[in-house]
Amino acid sequence: MKKYNQIVLLLFLILFGCTKKDNLYKNLNPSKDSLSIYLSLANDIDLSRKLKEDYNEKALAIILSEKDDSLNKVNLFKVANRYYNMNDLQSYGRISKLIVTRSLNSRDSINLAKAYTYLGDYYSRKSVSDSAFLVYFKAEKIYKQIDDKINLAKTYFSKADLQFKGSDLFESEITIFKALKILKDQKNVSDLLYQCYNLLGVLYNEREEYNKALEFHNKALAILKDPSIPSDFQLKATSLNNIGFVYLSMKNYKNAKQNFSEGLKQKNLFQESTSLYAMLLDNLAYSKIKMNEFDDIPKQFYASLKIRDSLNLTSGIILNKIHLSEFYAIKKDTFQAIKLSQEALSLSKKSNKLRNTLEALKQLAVVDPKNASEYSKEYIQLNDKLLKAERRMGEKFSRIEYETNEIKDQNSNLQEKNKTLVYVFSICTLLGLFFYVYKTQQARNRELLFKQQQQIANEDIYNLMISQQNEIELTRIKEKKRVAQELHDGVLGRMFGIRISLDSLDKLDEEEAVFKRKKYLTELKNVEQDIREISHDLNREKSELINNFVSILGKLFEDQRNTYSSKLITTFDPDIKWDSISNIEKINLYRIVQEGLQNCNKYANADIIKVAFKNENNNLVLTIEDDGIGFNTNKTKNGIGLHNIEYRAKECKGTVTIKSAKGEGTILTIKVPIEPNNNLHNDI
Repeated sequence: MKKYNQIVLLLFLILFGCTKKDNLYKNLNPSKDSLSIYLSLANDIDLSRKLKEDYNEKALAIILSEKDDSLNKVNLFKVANRYYNMNDLQSYGRISKLIVTRSLNSRDSINLAKAYTYLGDYYSRKSVSDSAFLVYFKAEKIYKQIDDKINLAKTYFSKADLQFKGSDLFESEITIFKALKILKDQKNVSDLLYQCYNLLGVLYNEREEYNKALEFHNKALAILKDPSIPSDFQLKATSLNNIGFVYLSMKNYKNAKQNFSEGLKQKNLFQESTSLYAMLLDNLAYSKIKMNEFDDIPKQFYASLKIRDSLNLTSGIILNKIHLSEFYAIKKDTFQAIKLSQEALSLSKKSNKLRNTLEALKQLAVVDPKNASEYSKEYIQLNDKLLKAERRMGEKFSRIEYETNEIKDQNSNLQEKNKTLVYVFSICTLLGLFFYVYKTQQARNRELLFKQQQQIANEDIYNLMISQQNEIELTRIKEKKRVAQELHDGVLGRMFGIRISLDSLDKLDEEEAVFKRKKYLTELKNVEQDIREISHDLNREKSELINNFVSILGKLFEDQRNTYSSKLITTFDPDIKWDSISNIEKINLYRIVQEGLQNCNKYANADIIKVAFKNENNNLVLTIEDDGIGFNTNKTKNGIGLHNIEYRAKECKGTVTIKSAKGEGTILTIKVPIEPNNNLHNDI
């Protein structure tokens, strides 16, 4: 009774002390506090939870306002740790997810792996085992990639603990030994070695391999001699409790009681680990009743139950009530035994803790024989359900690991395929580029050769026209001589004779003079007619010379009419000053007409072709029109013929316009400016 009163008094003093400290920190001016102070206050065990939450939120607000870098993530981890220590799992999970997102965005592998382990702890505490296993597995892969052995061992331990809780004992054992294999070559890892040995001890106890369980628990206990392990973790009390529990399972109640008692004697146990204190107290009382020692029973049970109830430790409360039920059953107080077992059963069903429900049903079947068959039946059904659930969980862990590896393999294969595709695409691109350059060069060479040939043809045509012009010039000179001779020998002689004869009229009488004057006038008329005929001959010669280009075109048009069935209509504007058009322009115009007619013959399938030369505002306008099948000027690629036409029009400083549509014929218009005195031979 005295010990129980001391416990209550100690709880009161702690609560009173916290209240005083709350009032003290309320006087702080938060605006002057730095991030480090907020984080320190959020971790102060003497402050109330409300104050610690407020300081942690202030620290978080400062962190989120700063730049996202490695130091920023370190501070976020500190905030998450404080939420975890306050048992605020929702906030702990929220911050862990935030760090995961930020680490993914910044491609920070180290902090990403650590954030995955934090998130795994969150899911593990929330009993979302498959999600916890998945993020632990992701962390494991990253730590392998960056060769971080110690953190890889920690992740293995977390996975093993999760597998143990899911009753996948075989895989849990394998995973722990993976961690131990890494740790044997590492220094300063005593705390992690302790956790691995301790978990192995608990695992072997669950498999009823008690000697192995004691072996690893004792190894864990031996590690605690390392002074680097903080004593305030109360790990020795934990190991003593676990060893006592193994002896309890072995029904060696004397050794069990001894270890539980020694565990309770650890310094500052109640202050530093109240839940562990309550567990040891309950286990000690239980080992006593198994030895029929009833000193301080049931006070120790109720003291443990009170602490667990204040901490809302559901599993501990259920176990306490089952133990109390056993005690009252031994004392033949059936009513209390049934009542406590039923309370344990009800609480376990509400909390959905199947193992606790099985323990409560098992106890009820003992203390309530009348309904034992019903409890046993429900126990069997629930036990089958638990076994199936545990089997499914073990299979789920294996499936997650397999599917994750499968996805990784697929990604690796996909990356290899992508690399191959990139190589193939690069090679094809280079070949295509080479082929394009080769073809482009060939086209340029052909174009250059064509221009050279065209230049030669133009020179030949020009030379022919010059030769023809020279012949015309020679003919013109001969004709001038002939006209000069006719004027000199014929017209001038006759006019001289008439003038002499007219002078002699003054010596004749009037009647005879009149007759002779009429005769001489008639002779003058004849001379006038001769001069007019000579003049007409000269004009016709000049017209023929000027219209020589038209004659050349006429020969082309005559060949067209004789060769093709389509009707050809030609028009020449009489106002065109052909002598103002240079020979080069005439050559190009001739070639354009020739190319235009050839296109009509080859592609247009026309019945009527019209070629017209017009003078419009000192511009020579050539129009070649047909009523053929036409084409889509937007889609059809220009062939070499049209390119030649455009090139020749450009040589004449002219423009080309093409109007055409499917089934509506084609109109080709070339407009060339007429420059005065442009022809080298404009003296014709």
